[in-house]
Amino acid sequence: MNIVDLKRPVWAKLLIAGAVALVMSASASAGPYLLMDVGSGRVIAQEDAFTRWHPASLTKLMTGYVAFRMIQNGDAMLQTPITITAAAAKLPPAKMGYPVGSQLTLETALKIIMVKSANDVARSIADSLAGSEELFAAWMNAEAGRLGMRDTHFVNAHGLHTPQQYTTARDLAILTRAIRTEFPQYAGLFSIEGIQSGKSKMPNGNPLVGRFPGTDGMKTGYICASGFNLISTATRNGRTLAVVVLGSLSQTERAETAAALLAEGFKRGGGSGVPITNMQRTANVSGPYDISKSICTAEAAAKRSEKRDKQGRLVFSSPHMSPMTREPRLVQVGLLSSGVAAVKPNGKVAIGQMVNVPLPTPRPDYTPLAYGQGG
Repeated sequence: MNIVDLKRPVWAKLLIAGAVALVMSASASAGPYLLMDVGSGRVIAQEDAFTRWHPASLTKLMTGYVAFRMIQNGDAMLQTPITITAAAAKLPPAKMGYPVGSQLTLETALKIIMVKSANDVARSIADSLAGSEELFAAWMNAEAGRLGMRDTHFVNAHGLHTPQQYTTARDLAILTRAIRTEFPQYAGLFSIEGIQSGKSKMPNGNPLVGRFPGTDGMKTGYICASGFNLISTATRNGRTLAVVVLGSLSQTERAETAAALLAEGFKRGGGSGVPITNMQRTANVSGPYDISKSICTAEAAAKRSEKRDKQGRLVFSSPHMSPMTREPRLVQVGLLSSGVAAVKPNGKVAIGQMVNVPLPTPRPDYTPLAYGQGG
């Protein structure tokens, strides 16, 4: 029997119960996952890959993909100005808090949503490129359909909760592979270690970056309804793997699960699994599920706090992750100086001195909200 036909491969059970041991241990709360060889497109392992799940800020990968497609088609440039709209400014954190009407380039906006996961910037990308969030969401769904993401539906560009926005581990893996194989020129957007806006420094929310050797992407996501989601890619000796982890109970759990799966995947060949586009459902599609009662409660928050040190930093026990021994390399981001993009004849933007760069608005730390935070 092929490994992808198993509900949970024996080696994955041992990893989750052993190396990852903390709170996963084959519990009923463990969400879907999928491990894939990006080059071959073959699935190494999976569980519940067709179960519909709320993507949270993993949504922003499709926001980026639509932007890449528009650039490819000549409908946008990396220098295209993105204007912060009133609707975007009203969104809850995570956000940058830029003033309404201020502008930044599409390239800067993409860096911000991949590292900071700023909802106001993601919404402004949609409003600026499509004229409305509704039309941009229609483009997102069109791209999902073209890629074969048949159990995915988008309503917004940022991932804040709505019951009608859902996807699956399989579909997200298809999107991840499309980004990596169709647009390798943008790979650097997903491995940025951190950004700096004014004096504020923001490290990448993916804790595998700088801690799991070879990590080069891609995105985290969190809302109450979804739990803690993560898509991570890593490359070793020219081979790239991608793992999708959905519905974890904490940031620590999702990172350590992903690290354990990737580590095992690098020990195995990538040519024997089922191609991801050929995966067949073994049962009726279920979901999307709302797991808020397992995530956004005082008890759950207290349990997560046990995995932090006195300074509030995450503490990892995975043998596959090492502490960062240096400060993250930061990329400067900011607004266009005049509020209007000045495009030179050579196609480059005259950035000038960046002004009106406020301190980013932090996400409330695990506050039990009915309308959860993207990130």
